[in-house]
Amino acid sequence: MAMNGGEINSQMMKVVKGEFGYVLEDVPHLSDYISDLPTYPNPLRSNPAYSVVKQYFVDMEDTVPKKIVVHSDSPRGVHFRRAGPRQKVCFSSDDVHACIVTCGGLCPGLNTVIREIVHSLDYMYGVRKIIGIEGGYRGFYAKNTIDLTPKLVNNIHKRGGTILGSSRGGHDTKKIVENIQDRGINQVYIIGGDGTQKGAAAIYEEVRRRGLKVSVAGIPKTIDNDIPVIDKSFGFDTAVEEAQRAINAAHVEAESAENGIGLVKLMGRYSGFIAMYATLASRDVDCCLIPESPFYLEGQGGLLEYIEKRLRENGHMVIVIAEGAGQELLAAETLNAKSEQDASGNHLLRDVGMWLSEKIKDYSKKRQFPITLKYIDPTYMIRAIPSNASDNVYCALLAQSAVHGAMAGFTGFTCGLVNGRQTYIPFNRIIERQNKVVITDRMWARLLSSTNQPSFLCPNMVGSSGREEEGVQSQPVALENGKTHDIGSML
Repeated sequence: MAMNGGEINSQMMKVVKGEFGYVLEDVPHLSDYISDLPTYPNPLRSNPAYSVVKQYFVDMEDTVPKKIVVHSDSPRGVHFRRAGPRQKVCFSSDDVHACIVTCGGLCPGLNTVIREIVHSLDYMYGVRKIIGIEGGYRGFYAKNTIDLTPKLVNNIHKRGGTILGSSRGGHDTKKIVENIQDRGINQVYIIGGDGTQKGAAAIYEEVRRRGLKVSVAGIPKTIDNDIPVIDKSFGFDTAVEEAQRAINAAHVEAESAENGIGLVKLMGRYSGFIAMYATLASRDVDCCLIPESPFYLEGQGGLLEYIEKRLRENGHMVIVIAEGAGQELLAAETLNAKSEQDASGNHLLRDVGMWLSEKIKDYSKKRQFPITLKYIDPTYMIRAIPSNASDNVYCALLAQSAVHGAMAGFTGFTCGLVNGRQTYIPFNRIIERQNKVVITDRMWARLLSSTNQPSFLCPNMVGSSGREEEGVQSQPVALENGKTHDIGSML
């Protein structure tokens, strides 16, 4: 395949163009700014566990397409470099001094990732100098470190949380890089969400500016599944599975009372993936509310009217609401309230579950329609549990991919699953936007058909919500309140 020369888009990504619209958004490599970079045979060649594996090493030309559903005349489109071990590595095992840090909120699977990074470095590449940075980014310059060995981390995947501790904020790029330089660290593994990955990108840029032989590898962590490009983030499957327990409890409570309502608040600050998938998995939910799909309470076609109608028909109902849903309604009622932020700069959300509970109770009193409402918030129970079997496997693959990439000399990248394949993705693609539920997508249509809830949307709301694919003709659908709903690419 004929390719044009690599074109550097800032220092974060190399764009390589080929025939038939092929575009490779490549990740940086230490050789981009370090001349005469030495290479060594990959130790896996003599590793008994892999000596029998055919074609274990990834070809340097292997890439993974971002989009797999195409037309016959479509260009080949954007690709990412396939993750995995290379024939040559850029670090001697004895020279590697690696560190691992976890940042941001808790998420199932953090300890599994830590364990697998340590095991991969030690068992696959013979690396013995591995330290853990305690307490997030500020731990680089304000906390002690701990030596990580396979024996120490052997059973931590059975526990929730992170043995290294975590925190929000505390990112001081120059202090962090100076600490990395002073300690002689040459591989940095950073586990965290979009804010953490932005910090990792800043660390990479400073490392590159100083010309240091340091590989900076990110492993994306967000329980909300709001990181773009990748198929999913680790911990998401566990969160959806655990959310079922709360929904099941809410359903039992609602079904056991006259006009019973079970209201469950799930995680999802800006993205409603957990609420959507938990609802689809449960099949007991009558209404799912997410940040991407605005709703209104009062009047014809509003949420409160729908709740009363559902109760009169079935005698009970279950409502699932993401924590970021309805925040604009709360803000409208508290115009003078000061907007607060956490250490990461995220706006502190008001408790929409408690607010909605009170609104439903007030409405029932006004209508003289008695209800029994039970409110369940399992947020911290979900965050703190160990990862399930599916996430354990995914965490192991992410950790191994990060180690293979760093040993091969790649830097300024994050690992992730794209169309079922492990890839290396430039930091800027991960941090440029947030992944959100597209309410004109088929998956949201499947949810609406499962719950039989109305969309609670006016046509102009749907028009601004985006499309799954360009060129799809919109089709109006009549709602119960006489309004129309532009479903676009749902069909």
